[in-house]
Amino acid sequence: MRKTLTILLAIFVLAAAGASAAATTQTVTINSTGYKPTAVSVAVGDTVIFDNKDTVAHTVQFKQTTGFHCAVAVPLVIAAGQSAGCTFTTAGKYNFSDPAHKGNKFRGTVTVGTSLTSGPLTAAPKVVVYGGKSNVAGTLASAQSGQAVQIQGTECGTSTSKLLATVNSTAGGKFTYAATPLKKTAYTAKMKGSTSPATTVGVEPKLQLKKVSTHHYNLQVLAAESFAGKLATFQRLTATKKWVKVKRVLLKANTTGVAPTVITSAKFGARVNAKHVRVSLGSKQVGLCYAAGHSNSIHS
Repeated sequence: MRKTLTILLAIFVLAAAGASAAATTQTVTINSTGYKPTAVSVAVGDTVIFDNKDTVAHTVQFKQTTGFHCAVAVPLVIAAGQSAGCTFTTAGKYNFSDPAHKGNKFRGTVTVGTSLTSGPLTAAPKVVVYGGKSNVAGTLASAQSGQAVQIQGTECGTSTSKLLATVNSTAGGKFTYAATPLKKTAYTAKMKGSTSPATTVGVEPKLQLKKVSTHHYNLQVLAAESFAGKLATFQRLTATKKWVKVKRVLLKANTTGVAPTVITSAKFGARVNAKHVRVSLGSKQVGLCYAAGHSNSIHS
């Protein structure tokens, strides 16, 4: 209940600060090892939520005292399992830290820029199968055409964004970029020191299932990291159109992948009384940087 009230207060502060409907929220997670991420980029009017996932309380202390409004008094003293938000109303760089802990992992920055786009970037589709493309698009707040817009991406597991491409805006300030993420990636647009709110594209590993002989199958999983040691689930389709578990399949390392692609595979046997079978890889198996996925469906 307290966590819900805190987030509601953050939303109230956002409205009181006169933020536009395009304002977004980003989250900094706090655990026993530090902040994640340690660097956040937002636009004026955006809110940053500090979410304490640790089992003890943590403090978020800002070096600056103006340019932002928080849902509770600063420094933020956030109990275990609770969160608190701050809305930034002035462009600039804001440093925060936990005075009870030493080291860079308990130090961070919020960089606030003026709004580059008229709203958040969009991505279609929001989740792709490894190797697939998503169309990332936006509209410049200036509505100017012929402007060079930098598209940057922050890949899951990293805190540093990389320049991926420079695209030109067209009529009305619209711009697009065909993204091919290797892992879950947050995309932003940047121009003349201003940065757009981010949009995130998820990635499912690519699962390829083949029948090699009667009751024998081969599975390959393609991604930018190894899933060796993980368990995939061999499934059959019931008469009521539900996928049910047949058996678990252990994935093993495979040396045929070409960087950055890593292939893990499995050869297994199963006697199945079903017309259609497939293999799925659940969220607990794929980890934080990938979305759960499943293979093609084949005849058993």
